[in-house]
Amino acid sequence: MAHATTQYTTSDLAERVHGELRGRSDLPIVGINSMDEAKATEITFIADASHARRWREVVARAAVVSNGLEPERHNPLSRALIFVPDAGLAVIKLLSLFEPPSPSLDIGIHPSAVVHRTASIGRQPRIGPHVSIDQGATIGDRVTLHAGVRVYPLVVIGDDSVLHANTVVRARCRIGHHVILHQNVSIGADGFGFQPAADGSGLLKVPQIGIVVIEDHVEVGANTGIDRGKFGATVIGAGTKIDNLVQIGHNCRIGRGCVIVALTGVGGSVVVGDGARLGGAVGIADHLRIGKGATVGAGSGVVRDVPDGQTHLGYPANDATATLRQWASIRKLPKSLTLLARLLKMNEA
Repeated sequence: MAHATTQYTTSDLAERVHGELRGRSDLPIVGINSMDEAKATEITFIADASHARRWREVVARAAVVSNGLEPERHNPLSRALIFVPDAGLAVIKLLSLFEPPSPSLDIGIHPSAVVHRTASIGRQPRIGPHVSIDQGATIGDRVTLHAGVRVYPLVVIGDDSVLHANTVVRARCRIGHHVILHQNVSIGADGFGFQPAADGSGLLKVPQIGIVVIEDHVEVGANTGIDRGKFGATVIGAGTKIDNLVQIGHNCRIGRGCVIVALTGVGGSVVVGDGARLGGAVGIADHLRIGKGATVGAGSGVVRDVPDGQTHLGYPANDATATLRQWASIRKLPKSLTLLARLLKMNEA
C-alpha cells in the first residue's frame, strides 16, 4: 500500500516513467498494486497479452503497459494507460515513488552498543541497540548496523552498507561499499570440513582459516549463510543478489551480477561465472563450474559443469531442451505401455 500522503495524477506518472499517456490525465493515484488487488485509485501494470485481455475486468483505472500490447476495451474517457518500452522496468520507478518512509536509526551509537576501544568507526554511523563491534574492526562512513548485529575482530565494512538485525560477520571478513545484508545473515561461519580419523575413531574437523570477501553493491537475503574459505577466500562478486535461505559453501567464487534464488545450496569450491542465474532450490555439487551467463532452472541438481550461456534443468541437471523432451516422453509413457501391451496380446492370439 502507498503512504497516505503520497498522491500523483496519471499525467505526473506518465512524465516520471517517460511514457505515452492514453486517456485521462487527471486521475488521482495513491499507490501501485497487482491487477487482482488494485483499487480504483491505484495503478497496475500490464506486461503480457494475458493481462492485456483482463484489463476490462479490473477495478484499477490506470495501468502502465509494455509497448505492443493492446488492453481490451480501454475507455480513454474514464481510464488511463501509460505505454512504456518495458512495464516491468517502469514498475521499479513507480514502486520507488510510492515507497513508504523507512524507519531509520538516529546518527550515532546507541548507549547499549558495545564498541571495542581499538575499533575504527567512520563518519555519521547509525549503530543500533545491543550491537557489538570487536577489536580492530573498521566501520566505514554512513554505515547502518541494526539491533543485535555482531561484528567480530578485524572485520572491515565499507561505506554506506546496511546490516539488518542480528546479522553476524565473523573475524577478518570484508564487506564492500553499499552492501545490504538482511536480518540473520551469517558471514564467515566455518566451512563444512571433516575428515575420517585414521584410526576410525570419528571425524576430524578441518580448520577453516580463510575469510569471506563481499564486493560492492551486493545484497544478501534473510537467513542466508556464506561460509569462510578453508584457506584463501569465499568471494561474492560486485552487484550479485542472493535471496533468502541460501547456503554458499567454503571457497566458492561467485561472479559479478549473479542472481541466486531462495533455498539454493552451493557446494564448496564452486565457481559461478558473471551474470549466471540459479533458480530456487538448486543444488550444486562441490568443485563445479557454472559458466558466465548460464542459467540453472529451479529445483535442479547440478553434478557436472554448466557451459557459458547454457540453460540446464532437471535432476540431474542437463541441457534444458533435452530435459524437456525427456519429460514429454515420460508423460506419454503410460499410454505407450498400454498400446504395447495390446500389441503383445494381439501377437499372442
